[in-house]
This record gives sequence, structure tokens and C-alpha cells, in this order.
Amino acid sequence: MMPATKSWTTLVDAGSLGRALAETPTEAGDADTPIVIDARFSLADPAAGEAAYAQAHIPGARYAHLDRDLADHSKQGAGRHPWPDAWDFTAVLGRWGITPKRQVVAYDAGDGALAAARVWFLLRALGHERVAVLDGGWTDWTARALPVQSRVPAPPATTYGAGFDQHRLLDTAQVQAHLQRGGLLLDARAAERFRGEVEPLDRVAGHVPGAVNRPYVDNLDGGRFKPAERLAAEFLELLDGHPSGDVVVMCGSGVTACHHLLAMAHAGLHDAKLFTGSWSGWISDRSRPVAAGED
Repeated sequence: MMPATKSWTTLVDAGSLGRALAETPTEAGDADTPIVIDARFSLADPAAGEAAYAQAHIPGARYAHLDRDLADHSKQGAGRHPWPDAWDFTAVLGRWGITPKRQVVAYDAGDGALAAARVWFLLRALGHERVAVLDGGWTDWTARALPVQSRVPAPPATTYGAGFDQHRLLDTAQVQAHLQRGGLLLDARAAERFRGEVEPLDRVAGHVPGAVNRPYVDNLDGGRFKPAERLAAEFLELLDGHPSGDVVVMCGSGVTACHHLLAMAHAGLHDAKLFTGSWSGWISDRSRPVAAGED
């Protein structure tokens, strides 16, 4: 059995997770058994991630579909992946057999950005402490020839009672007020999208006036997260005196932005917030200003 003191709260490497799964039954009800969430997703083909999961996944992993399980598409004007209501997401957690004390590990095939970091922050926003992202994801797991399976688990259903910390979830009006107060807004999209040179996903190119660009790939080195000390130095330079709790992150739809929240937490910079609708939510009202170029 995994020691009760084991607790992963930001990142875990493939070797450590592999050893933990080898020591514990993957569908046991013990509170120290890690529950693994496969969050592989492709924006180009929303069915691809689940199809890949059906072929092979980490033993015992449940599948989280970004559109179905990690977003609420009934909400209008809230971006391409609207933040779900707590009662809907906790119902999903209950179906996966997750309770507030369980160790959860999420992974994907997109460096944590699609959509393992989204799983991580959804749980953290509920107050769930023991949740981490598999550093290197599916790519590193398979490169190490660690065990996989195709069988889909049938975990016993449970209940999960919690609500989101609304102070960490900002809508468009709150982001506008944040910027007017001089707060920092970090955009995790690629630099060419931020500058408005290309826009493969949304109908308007550019960025929120006053936002600062840091592409999420800047958190990585060779497909793994940079060391905590290096991330801390880079973010502190970018924050330029702003406390981490005065930082709001965004991207195209509030998914990749969670990569920054994870990287900051791993660096010891906590309490940053998410612009849930992000760029796609911002441009849902054409009267909102749009900037292009570096500034």
C-alpha cells in the first residue's frame, strides 16, 4: 500500500506513479490508492482522445472528455469551453469514484495543456489538495514502457460535496475591473496568436488590451516542466512586483491557461486566478476592445 504520507499536489514523475500503481490495486477503495484521469484531447478531432484511451491507457485510468466532463456548453458567451458548475463537475467526480481525500493524478498527450492541467485546477478550485499532473504525460509513460491496459474500469460510485472557490474564477467584467486596478493578466497562447498574426480557432485575432504574453510552452523543457526554482525565477521576473494572488491567467478558452496556474503553484507561487472565458469569451461581445502586436 502506498504510504499514507504520500501526497502529490502539483507534479509527479512517471516512475513514482508507476511504483505507486504497482503497490496498490488500481480500483481499490483505499484512500491512499491513486486514481488516474486520462484527459487526452484534440481540438481538431474531439473524439480522438477517447478513442486513444479505448485502445490503451494507464491501468485503472478513468477518461475525462474536455467537452463533456470538464466544460458546460449550455452556457452562452462564456468561451469555447465554459467553466462547469460545481454540482455538475462533482457529479462527474462521484461517477469516477473520487472523494475529497483521494490522491488524483491527471495526464494527457499535450504536455499537460490538453487537458490534464484543467483537471488539476478544477479539483484545486474545489479545495482538493491531493491532485497532480503526470510530468511528461502519456508520452513519457509509454517511452518508459510502463504498463498500459485497454480495459475500462468500473469504479464504485460515490458522492463529492464541495463548491468552487469563486475568488479564483473571474468573468469578463471582473477581468476588466482587474486591469483597471493595474492587475496583471497573463495570456498563455502562442506569441503569433497573441499578436493577432494568426487565429486558427476563434473568429477574431488579437488579445485583451493590457494583457502580457507568456506562451505555456515556456513552462517546459523537453516536454517536461522546468525545475521549480527556474519557473519561480521566470515568473517573478514577469510578475515584476505583483503578488501571485494579483495575477489572472487566460488563453483561448480557459484550458491551456491552467498550465500557468500549475507551473506557478509548482514554483511556490499560489492563488493566481483564471479568466474562465478567456479570449473566446472576451470576443463574444464585439464591443470589447481588441489589441494586436506586442502590446
